[in-house]
Amino acid sequence: MIYISSSCVKFKTIAESVEFLAKNGITHIELSGGTNYYPTFEKDLLELKDKYGLTYQIHNYFPPPKQHFVLNLASLNDEIFNTAINHCKKAITLAQKLGANKYGLHAGFFIDPVVDDLGKKMRISTISNKEDAIKRFCKGFNILQENSGSIDLYVENNVISASNYKTYKENIFMLTNSHEYFALKKDIDFNLLLDIAHLKVSCKTLGLNFEKEFETLWDQSYYIHLSDNDGLLDSNQTISQKSSLYNLLKNQNFSGKTFSLEIYNNFDEVKNTYQLLNELL
Repeated sequence: MIYISSSCVKFKTIAESVEFLAKNGITHIELSGGTNYYPTFEKDLLELKDKYGLTYQIHNYFPPPKQHFVLNLASLNDEIFNTAINHCKKAITLAQKLGANKYGLHAGFFIDPVVDDLGKKMRISTISNKEDAIKRFCKGFNILQENSGSIDLYVENNVISASNYKTYKENIFMLTNSHEYFALKKDIDFNLLLDIAHLKVSCKTLGLNFEKEFETLWDQSYYIHLSDNDGLLDSNQTISQKSSLYNLLKNQNFSGKTFSLEIYNNFDEVKNTYQLLNELL
């Protein structure tokens, strides 16, 4: 099953993004961040679902909040933590209304970044006690698990770029490699949403063997985000037959896995990768 992330197209409202994808033949859509809140978005999504026969999944920073914030379930700041919990509860409720069966959220951060820093070089901020932050994340995840009902929760691996590592001289994000995955798995029983592009950058930054990490975590995940990059920045590029990532993918077992494409090039390149992945399946 292959989904296209709504973040692959750039419209102000989620309804515009979803209708564009639907009119281009995409019926499996992962609802993600990048659009603005408006009062009737939920009604619009239900109407579009019926009109085009759509299937949805929900990812991290969706539904769009009235006021933007950083979703950090590992924050030791009670206000930030509670805002994250409340958002995730809304996402789970919306998933149930829309007939989705998965909600994937990012693993936590060991700092409290500001909205404008996301996806960029982080400005200097206080680093939390990592052990306490992981405990806070686990507490939050267990709260969400108790409220998840029929929705399967997934935790997505974070990306640590070279620029952020250089700034802090250490890893400021949870769950960036297989060692951290298995350590967190001992604390909570969670499903892994494996973002291959995040892993590629993190491995380059941390000096890890990407192919080995890929092989290890591929077998641990049944929900996978796909895009490509140069290993230095999570740039959400297309996957081509000439890429080393394609050569890795074509030798894998795809059975039982759900994929979501997160490609921010023009839509023709999104469709090309979509077709390429369909051929592999």
